[in-house]
Amino acid sequence: MTTALIGFGILLLLCFFGFRVGFATLFVGLVGFALQRGWSPALSMTGQQIMDDAMSYNLSVIPLFILMGVFIYRADLSKDLYTAAYSGLGRFRGGLALSTVVACAGFSAVSGSSVATAATMTRVAMGPMRKYKYHDSLSSGTIAAGGTLGIMIPPSVPLVIFGIVAEQDIGKLFIAGVLPGILLVALFMGAVSVVVRLNPEAGPAGEPLDPAEARRAQRAVWPVLALFVLVLGGIYGKVFTPTEASGIGAVGAAAIAFMRGHLRSLPEWRDALVEATKTTATLFIVIFGALVFAQFINLSGLPYDLVDIVEDFELTGTQIVIFVMFIAILMGMVFESIGILLLLVPVFLPSLFAAGVDMIWFGILVVLVTELGLITPPIGMNVFVVRSVMPDIKLGHIFKGVVAFIVADLIALGLVFWLPEIATFLPKLME
Repeated sequence: MTTALIGFGILLLLCFFGFRVGFATLFVGLVGFALQRGWSPALSMTGQQIMDDAMSYNLSVIPLFILMGVFIYRADLSKDLYTAAYSGLGRFRGGLALSTVVACAGFSAVSGSSVATAATMTRVAMGPMRKYKYHDSLSSGTIAAGGTLGIMIPPSVPLVIFGIVAEQDIGKLFIAGVLPGILLVALFMGAVSVVVRLNPEAGPAGEPLDPAEARRAQRAVWPVLALFVLVLGGIYGKVFTPTEASGIGAVGAAAIAFMRGHLRSLPEWRDALVEATKTTATLFIVIFGALVFAQFINLSGLPYDLVDIVEDFELTGTQIVIFVMFIAILMGMVFESIGILLLLVPVFLPSLFAAGVDMIWFGILVVLVTELGLITPPIGMNVFVVRSVMPDIKLGHIFKGVVAFIVADLIALGLVFWLPEIATFLPKLME
């Protein structure tokens, strides 16, 4: 166990000094394995691990869902999603912020990316909210928090990663994320309502939208809703596998973009494919590094030492889950969501299985916790994404704006923890 803890300490130190998580985990995993078994076995293990993962059919779902998200982004749907939401909510106090939450949920449902959602909605929503003199803290905080919906509402790359690492059915994980996703949207809208009730000047009501424009925007988003239902419904109905669904989703997203006047030239296709390739490569570096690091951790015996500790202290499954979530919250202040899943889950997997924990429920809980990490200091990736798009907003204002949404996230976490049926009800219907 000591060797593994030293490895984690060195990893945290490297990340603190600015090393990319993927390269840091790869380096520590390789060196740690070499010190225990020798350089030749370590190099062989690393090469074989990367080759096996690169050729894995299960991982092919990730680049296809990323490609789907890129095509949806290229279709320039975000403004129509926002307008459609505004047509129903804009007349209320805080209506623009409420519309932003709904639009973020809609964009997340087909993009699966929290960073893309935050960056896109910042460009779409900040202008109108500033026009109606919304406080920057509420505006930016709503966008940063709304972007986190991208890792819960399916298709979700973190849920795919968890499914692969924990050897769980990805389709069930996607279905399990639906009700918690809806719960988060409702709680985020509740957070906006509380903020504007306490401070009405933070989010004045907007002007009624022109009926013709509202109808046009609503018609424009129907193909997106249809694509979401097709992808998720096909998985739920066992018409096709998650990997097949990702391919169908990518083709459908490309068709939507084409019908909207995009992806009609070779340069547009090249730019979209290059963007998807870069995003996939960045993600796979993190995956490869974390899996090599996991080999070092397994060799150190840490997972099995934890099983012994659980047995010695007679910890229940619930107590283990609480402990893991506490560690995940701390890690969320330093690592991004994929890194947390790949570093934390394999370590505690034997203990969780031994305690009989429902892994679908646990997967939703872990993703909820990593969602918190996207908006909590000192890193708060979504906070920095919003700041990068709108550099005139102070970081302090954004962090102030996300406080209400952190509370909403904690409420959602507590509800799913105490009422596991929120996450397990729909997956059980698939059985």
